[in-house]
Amino acid sequence: MKKIDATVLKETAYIAAFTVILSALMQSVFLIIGKWDYTVLLGNTMGIIAAAGNFLLMGITVQSALGKEQKQAADIMKLSQTLRMLLLFVIALIGYLVPVFNVIAVIIPYIFPRIAVALRPAFSKKQ
Repeated sequence: MKKIDATVLKETAYIAAFTVILSALMQSVFLIIGKWDYTVLLGNTMGIIAAAGNFLLMGITVQSALGKEQKQAADIMKLSQTLRMLLLFVIALIGYLVPVFNVIAVIIPYIFPRIAVALRPAFSKKQ
């Protein structure tokens, strides 16, 4: 297996940090509305791991697709997307079926990487 590119690791760390920050805000909302309990914490932890892991897997896939022919790279990306979405679905299903997880707290962190990517230019040192 090839070494994971430093850029992939750096961007994944950014996504993970941003996801943790937004998750802390989400935990606060659960606390304010009186719905917080340990299941929210456990579900949120699983959601953070799933969201950041999904981003890491996407970065690794892009890295491995570079240098391939266009058709082969497109096929690799399509397969990766399908498998990653299936994995996120399975994790959400586990969050729903296993009572120690709050399913809402599992699923909401899935959108945090999108927010982090949208806000990335604001935190970029380059103009």
